[in-house]
Amino acid sequence: MKIKTLIIEDNENNMYLISFLLQNNNHEIHQAYDGQEGVELAKIVQPDLILLDIQLPKMNGYEVAVELRKDDALKTVPIVAITSYAMPGDQEKALSAGCTGYIKKPINPDTFLGEIESYLDKK
Repeated sequence: MKIKTLIIEDNENNMYLISFLLQNNNHEIHQAYDGQEGVELAKIVQPDLILLDIQLPKMNGYEVAVELRKDDALKTVPIVAITSYAMPGDQEKALSAGCTGYIKKPINPDTFLGEIESYLDKK
């Protein structure tokens, strides 16, 4: 059975790379290009995993995580922030907003799959 993964990312190149890596490794990909669309799609798709950029149009990633955690059906879904925000305190801010994990961009294609799938094991 495929892992339903929602990617919320506004950068086309990042979306392509993440989708490519996951589609070839047993993930069914759903894509949203802004925060508002991501929240709406998450409620419809009911994903097993959400990969969330922080710098998004319409709603930033922190707002998206807070909104998703309000939905009973999505409370236990791992949300992994994938972001270029790498200043002191950024990881804590993502986690306090409701993210389960935090991966800094640029992602490493050799380790990315293992990193995100470790969050599925914790579900």
